[in-house]
Formats: sequence, structure tokens, C-alpha cells
Amino acid sequence: MQKPGARKLTVKMLIAMVAAVVCGLGVIALREALIGAGNETAWNTINNLLFADISAAGNEKAIGLFYIIGQLFVKALQLVIVPMVFTSIVLAMLRISDSRKLGRISTKTIGLFLFTTVAAILLATAAGVIAFNAGAFNNTALDMAGSTGKTGSNPLLIILNAVPNNLVSALSNNGGVLAIVVTSVAVGLAVNALKDKVTAFPKLCEEISEIINKVLGFVVDKFGPLAIFCLITRTCASYGISHLKPAVAYVILTVVLLLLVLFFGYALLVRVTTGLSPLPFVRKISKVALFGFSTSSSAATLPLNLKTTVEELGVQEEIASFVLPLGMTVNMDGTAIMQVIATVFIAGSAGYELSLSTLLLIGVLAIIASIGTPAAPGAGAVILFTILSGVGFDSELALMAYSLILAINRPIEMLVTALNVVGDSACAMAVAKSENALDKERYNA
Repeated sequence: MQKPGARKLTVKMLIAMVAAVVCGLGVIALREALIGAGNETAWNTINNLLFADISAAGNEKAIGLFYIIGQLFVKALQLVIVPMVFTSIVLAMLRISDSRKLGRISTKTIGLFLFTTVAAILLATAAGVIAFNAGAFNNTALDMAGSTGKTGSNPLLIILNAVPNNLVSALSNNGGVLAIVVTSVAVGLAVNALKDKVTAFPKLCEEISEIINKVLGFVVDKFGPLAIFCLITRTCASYGISHLKPAVAYVILTVVLLLLVLFFGYALLVRVTTGLSPLPFVRKISKVALFGFSTSSSAATLPLNLKTTVEELGVQEEIASFVLPLGMTVNMDGTAIMQVIATVFIAGSAGYELSLSTLLLIGVLAIIASIGTPAAPGAGAVILFTILSGVGFDSELALMAYSLILAINRPIEMLVTALNVVGDSACAMAVAKSENALDKERYNA
């Protein structure tokens, strides 16, 4: 059953979003009324008290209460990026080594995870580029020249930047996601090779991961609704309704793609890889999808997913017990879709150009970032920051658009989780079929 705390958080998030939109529209009306009546001084006073960016030049005496609350929330989320990615990938490497008895199953599983993730990214990239070129993400509210960032740099530099020359610097830079991943993989493989000679470090990583998830859960649970209210209200106050139109396009496009893959993509995967009708799969896995949607946590959904996959879908337990926990860490198709669309949205909103090399870099970073995304609520939007840093989308407008993503992304994260857990189960069925470990009678029952 869904935990009461998760249900309460979802309700609080939705209430905060609705209240913020209503309050934001009210602020827009107030601003237009004051400025239209020639009382610009009164509006500036209100803006300096509540909404002003206190780090900007000229705002040395501003208070910016809503800005402070929103930025504290964003910074608290960014604080856990490096340890989150490092421990998640190290533990993923350890999970693979723990399944030596499965032999070739690990290769099939990882290959299938990679295939579905690449397919999801290609779909998201195509849809995102179409929306970008159609001007759906353009921010007409801001009269500013387009940003350049690092879109003109040689994409081969990603290879050089992937190998750090200093361990401390690699683990102290939120933007160096590739260096963090390479370091994490190297450490994980080394621990695997040493086997029983290293016992404290894996336990330490598990404990750090638990601490991170606890901190992240505390920040999201206790401050998420208030921060969302402040971020959305401030966005309305700062940029008006025209600034929110691209965000609406982002939400609609992302939701449509997620629903498309959720209802048709994985059903097609089951049909192609097992030869079975996908209708029993869709019917039986629906409760897992709903649980993942309501909790927004793949980790919380794992017990129900494992039970359903084994007892109702007919997957042999030793395969399901390997594929599903590993998928919880590295199979993040929904997260990859969201991150690609969000990155393209931020590019359009902040005035960046999208070249072919930039799109390729976004795709590669999305694969890496989705693998490094822990199964915790809100983690996907936090890890999105590493993609933005990797492609050089780090202007003030880009960070403002990123803050907007954090503010409005809760419902999308819920749908992303539903997609991720269903994808894990579909891949488990495919692997089981290839190993003659799928009970067709139980599946069709």
C-alpha cells in the first residue's frame, strides 16, 4: 500500500503548485495595475521585498524573500549531486558482481537497458528538436540576445574531460559528471576485483547512499512545497505569463512522450522479445505503475514490482531479483526522456542554439546522467544540472529556467517513476524469455 507520507507529500506538492499559479497570476495583475497607474515605485518596493535577485547588481539593499527560499532549496538539492552519483554507480557495479551465478544474464540485462535508454533518448531528441524549431520553447518575454555557452567547442573534449587528473577535483565539481562517473566505475570495478579483501568500503557506500536519500527526502518533504510555491510565484512576478508558456509546452510534450512509451513502447517490447500478447502485461503491471506514480520512488516500488513480476508475470525469481534491483539504478528511460526534453526546453528558453554536436553531447550525457540517478523522489531533476553544466547551459537565464523545472517537475517525476519501474519489469520478461525462465501459463493466467 502507498505510504501515507508519500500521499500527503503529493497532495502538498499539487496544492503548492496550484496556489503558486493563482498567487503568481495575482502578482502579475497587481504589477500591471501598479505600473499602468504610474505607481512603478510601489511595485519596485514589493519586488525588492519579495522577488528580487539579491545577488544581482543594483539589488544590494533588496530582501528578496521568495528568491532566498527558492535558492536555498536549489542549493540544498545540488549539494548531494556528487555523492549521489558516486555511490549510486559504485553500488551498481557491486550489484553486477553479486550476480556471478547468472553468468550471461548480466550482459543481456545491461545490453537491453542500454537499448531501451538509447531508443528513449532518440525519441525525446527528435520530439524536442521539432518543438524547438517550431518555437514552442522560445521565451518571448525576455528581450535578450541568444547565449552561446560551450556549444561551439570540440565534442571530442568530452573524452579528455571524462578522465580526471585529480581525484579530489573530480569529486568536487557538480559539472564534471563524466569525471565522476569514470571515477565511480573505476572504483566499483576495483572493489569487485578485490572481492572479500574489501568489506568496509561497500558498506560505507551503502550507508552514504542511505544518508543522501534521507537528506534528499527531508529537503523535498519538508521544504519542497514551500520552495515550489516560492519558485513559481517568483517566476510569474519576474517574467509574467508569457514566460510560462514555454514551460506549458515542456510539460505537455514530456507527458505525451512518457505516456506513449508507457502504454505502447513497453507493450511492443514484450510482444517482440517474448512473442506473447502484451495485454496481460499491461493489466498486471498497472498497479505497479500506479504505485510508482504515487510514491515517485523506484526504490519504494521495488518490493511490489518484484512480487508482481515473479508471481503474476511468470519471471523466474533469480532473474527478477537481479534485473529489477539493477534496473532501479541504471534503467531510467523515463528519466532520460525528461532530461533531454528539459535540456532542450532550457536551451530554447535561455536563447541557446542547438547544433548537431550539442545534441549528440546531450544524448551521451543523458545516458550517463540517467544511469547515475538514484531511485529517490526528485533525483532526476537534480541530476539534470549535470547535463546543463556539461553542455555549457549555465547563463542566468538557463539557471532560471532550471529553477522553473525544479518547481513544476513534481507531476512529471511521478510519471517518470511509473515509466521506469514498468520498463524494469518489461526488461526482466525479455531476459527471462531468452533464458527459458518465463512461465507462460502464469503470465496468461
